Amino acid sequence: MAHYAGVDLGATNVRAVVGDDDGTVIGRDRRPTPQGPSGIAVTEAVLDVVRAACEAADVAPGDVAAAGVGSIGPLDLAAGTVEGPANLPDGVGTIPLTGPLGELVDAPVHLHNDTAAGVIGERFHAERNPDDMAYLTISSGIGAGVCVDGNVLSGWDGNAGELGHITLDPDGAMACGCGGRGHWEAYCSGSSVPRYARHLHDGEPTELPLSSSEFDAADVFAAAGDDPLADRVLERVAEWNALGVATLVDAYAPIVVYVGGAVATGNPEVVVGELRERVPERVFSNVPEIRPTTLGDDVVLQGALASAMTGGTGDRRRLRR
Repeated sequence: MAHYAGVDLGATNVRAVVGDDDGTVIGRDRRPTPQGPSGIAVTEAVLDVVRAACEAADVAPGDVAAAGVGSIGPLDLAAGTVEGPANLPDGVGTIPLTGPLGELVDAPVHLHNDTAAGVIGERFHAERNPDDMAYLTISSGIGAGVCVDGNVLSGWDGNAGELGHITLDPDGAMACGCGGRGHWEAYCSGSSVPRYARHLHDGEPTELPLSSSEFDAADVFAAAGDDPLADRVLERVAEWNALGVATLVDAYAPIVVYVGGAVATGNPEVVVGELRERVPERVFSNVPEIRPTTLGDDVVLQGALASAMTGGTGDRRRLRR
C-alpha cells in the first residue's frame, strides 16, 4: 500500500497528514508556525510536522510515495520556496520547501498556493466537482483557487488566484497588508474587518470594543442585528464580497464556487447567504452555485494530500494504483 503526505503551511499553524492510497488519513500533527527568526525556522517546522505525522501513522518518511504542500505565498515555483510572506515578520524572508521536504521523503513534492490546494481538495472530495469550479477563502487573507476545463491554474510562478489584491475601491480608503490600497482583502479579511469598523465609525453609539486590542472580526459578526455600526460594517463587507466574487465569476465562469476560510466557516449564513443573494445581479453571464466548503478547516490540508495522490491535479482519474 502506498502512503502520501499533505502539508498546510499557514501564517498561524503548520499541519501535516499522512494518508493511504484511498485518501484515508492515518496520521496527523499540528504546531504553531514560527514567526522567525528566519525562513529556515519555518522550514524546520514543516519537516518536524511531517516527521510527527509519519510517526503517528507508523510510516517512515522515506516510504512516502509523494507529498503535496498548500502554502501561504507568494511562491517561487521554480525554486520551490515562499518569498517574503506578507503575514509573517519581514525577517522571515525566503522559506525553502520542496527541496528540504523532497530530501526528507525522497519523493516528488507538489507545491501550490493554499487556495489552489483548496480547489484541488474540493475537486477530489466534493460530490459537486465539475471541471470548472473555484474555491474562495475568506480568512486572515482572501484568495481563490480556480479549475478551468479540468486544469487547476497555478500561473508561471505559482501565484495565480491572488484575488484578494484586486482593487475594488478606487478611492483606496483602506490599506492592505501588502501595502496597496483599496484591495478586497483590505476590507473583508478577518484581520481587516475590525480596522474597517474603526474607519466607518463616525461617533454614533456602539457596543463594539473599538479601542480594545482584543477587538476582532468575531465581535462584529456577533453584534449583527443588535448594533448599528456592526450592521453597517457587515452590509459594506457583504457588498465588497459580492463585487469580488462577481469578478471571479466573470473571469473564470465556474459552475460552482466553494467558500471557506475562518470568516466564512464561522459565519456561513451571513457570508455565503449574502453572496447567494447579491452575486446573481452582478455577473454578466452564468450564475454559479455558491456553497460552503465541504471540508471545513481541512480543505487545504486535504487538497495537499489529494495533490500528492493525483500528481498535483485533484482529478480522481489520476489516482496512482
